[in-house]
Amino acid sequence: MTRKRIFISRSRTMYYAHTQGNGPEDWEPLEEHLRLVALGDDQFPGAAGFAKKFGAADFGELLGWWHDLGKFAPQFQGYLRQQNGLDSHLENLPGRVDHSTAGAAFAVQRFADTHPAVARILAYCIAGHHAGLADWDTDSDACLQQRLNAKKPETIAALKEACGEFLHLPLPPLPSLTPGTDNAERSFQLAFFTRMLFSCLVDADYLATEKFMAPETAGQRREQQPLLAELNAALDRCLADKRSQSEPTPVNAIRGDILSECQNAAPLRPGFFSLTVPTGGGKTLSSLSFALRHALQHDLDRIIYAIPFTSIVEQNADVFRAALGDLATTGLVEHHSNFDPKKETPWNRLSAETWNAPLVVTTNIQLLESLFASRTSRCRKLHNIARSVIILDESQTLSVELLHPCLSALRELVRNYQCSVVLCTATQPALMARDDFKIGIPANEIEEIISKPAALYQSLKRVQVQYVGDLSDDDLIDQLASEQQVLCIVNTTRHAAELYQRLKQRGQAVHLSARMCPEHRSKTIKDIKQSLDDKKPCRVISTQVIEAGVDIDFPAVYRAIAGFDSLAQAAGRCNREGRHAAGKVVVFATEHPLPHGHLRQTAETAQELIPLYDDFLSLDAIEHYFRKHYWQHQGGWDRPGVLSSFRSDSGSFAPLADFRSAEQKFQLIPDETKPVIVPWGKTGRRLERQLRKSPFVSREIRQQLQRYTVQIRQFYWDRFVQNHWVELVYEQYPVLVDSLRYDDNLGIGLDDQILLDPAQSVV
Repeated sequence: MTRKRIFISRSRTMYYAHTQGNGPEDWEPLEEHLRLVALGDDQFPGAAGFAKKFGAADFGELLGWWHDLGKFAPQFQGYLRQQNGLDSHLENLPGRVDHSTAGAAFAVQRFADTHPAVARILAYCIAGHHAGLADWDTDSDACLQQRLNAKKPETIAALKEACGEFLHLPLPPLPSLTPGTDNAERSFQLAFFTRMLFSCLVDADYLATEKFMAPETAGQRREQQPLLAELNAALDRCLADKRSQSEPTPVNAIRGDILSECQNAAPLRPGFFSLTVPTGGGKTLSSLSFALRHALQHDLDRIIYAIPFTSIVEQNADVFRAALGDLATTGLVEHHSNFDPKKETPWNRLSAETWNAPLVVTTNIQLLESLFASRTSRCRKLHNIARSVIILDESQTLSVELLHPCLSALRELVRNYQCSVVLCTATQPALMARDDFKIGIPANEIEEIISKPAALYQSLKRVQVQYVGDLSDDDLIDQLASEQQVLCIVNTTRHAAELYQRLKQRGQAVHLSARMCPEHRSKTIKDIKQSLDDKKPCRVISTQVIEAGVDIDFPAVYRAIAGFDSLAQAAGRCNREGRHAAGKVVVFATEHPLPHGHLRQTAETAQELIPLYDDFLSLDAIEHYFRKHYWQHQGGWDRPGVLSSFRSDSGSFAPLADFRSAEQKFQLIPDETKPVIVPWGKTGRRLERQLRKSPFVSREIRQQLQRYTVQIRQFYWDRFVQNHWVELVYEQYPVLVDSLRYDDNLGIGLDDQILLDPAQSVV
């Protein structure tokens, strides 16, 4: 346990960290702030306590004491007095005073000669605790090397006269990280360790500052959270109720076996796990049951459930809330944003959670991009990822072009931060190392939870899949119109809208796509399920938003050609409960060109392999598909060059990391998108009225507005602004105001060729 050190400043002068109130008697003494950041109190453990989880408590403590050494400078203290009207004659002081570089420069001066790696790690964290982790030696004045060189030695010497004994804290030892196999891996490890330490510092600094500046907010953080054991007991009760109430069908019996295998695997040692369960096997709650029991067995802190698509995050979070009951109120954090996560906007700050909860449900983007982030807002949560069970749902959807950095980060979490990672997939482990896929996870490091995946695939096979080749839109509409209940999934929102309009002329039809705001999509899915249950006609045209994780059951599904993993997901929406002898899945090639990029590549691979297999969704076919798509693309596993941003000095291994550049390179969705708030329905219109009442929009209103937001690409955004279809309320909240740009069936209208019916306008 880190002992509570007490230090005395050498100077009788009082120094301050933050100002509030009428005068210095209400200000926060600097040494109190440093002590709180370093060691915490009864409300939070401070940087030392955060870093203790991965064996770096001494590092965390030292960062806490040294991060604000620059505030001892006369310039900074004068700046505080000037800002509070006490020294208005100080006309030459700048509007802001750099107080972050001094501690970084002092750390380098103190340790560079004897322990350069430690000195560099400390410098990165301290210099970046407001602006974010910097690059080492770019042309910018903001790079770390330039900042350290610019800090004059006499400035540091002056600080020594003011600072207390905490300047003489001993060298923190590097924790005994399990080393990588080569210099590139070791450089990545040191950069990763630096980012984890940075997380401890910035979160502790934020919480300590909040305690002084906003004590009411700090008090709200102390709300009691349920224990993992309580969540596990609640889930067990829910699963028992489901078993007692479910129909005694073969499918439900198999789901019970899957749950038992997941629960029986919980005592296995932490590491990588693979959960290979076909769609419809109940893996959502079974994987959560494994994770809770595994965490309890090995004294881990939380469960992080990461999902590829925002719409499925919402659905799974609702499933978990229903299972956990009232415990979910303070036990579950649902972290995703329908707003652009790459910018420091009010929407991004709203989503900058610390993940300090027993169960976190989030997106792959939030999890993986945070692991390569440089900004404080995205890094705060990182230390809470240590000692977690991470479930990667649909793990085969990871971007091929960022596969190497993704797998490097996951292996590091398992290797040195006491995490377990569950690769959850409906197909098979796509990420296991092979001769032609050396960046993968070695087979001896992955435990398969399901004992016989191939036999499980056969027992859960509930559909007959056929590939019919080219199918014109005319023929497709004829076939869909002949079905009473059918789902058709195509690859673009434009194609879905066109098919819907044509099918609607032939009778009942429903449209579903990402052009609809989340609340609109949720209501539509609810209506679809009700029509299916009532055995009413239900013909749905959708994009792939319905594909992964939506618990829906059609007797027939048509799917435009796509990768085998997408085709398997589509098949999972057919005969899901096994109520028919065999569901009907028709795969077809469309007359519409495939989009460029990932979707075209995977579809072309599928077209090449389909003729080779009678059942092209068998595990053998899926393995062949991944071999072609993932494993034989060695030159493209890190196409942006993320890992090249992490270097180190030869010999000393002092990191030379370009953190800011790495963050810019690691973008799972590189296309820039912008949010549009849609006042859809009564609630949407009410929220718009509340938004317009005052520029000080409450957190609650902003959170609710996320359910009424559609992301559109920059090209369309520019058109919307130029044509005044969007109004920037208070210059930051983009509200759709054109009454013809949102349709109650199609969602937001982007293409002029797709004419919206004025009678269906809802804005």
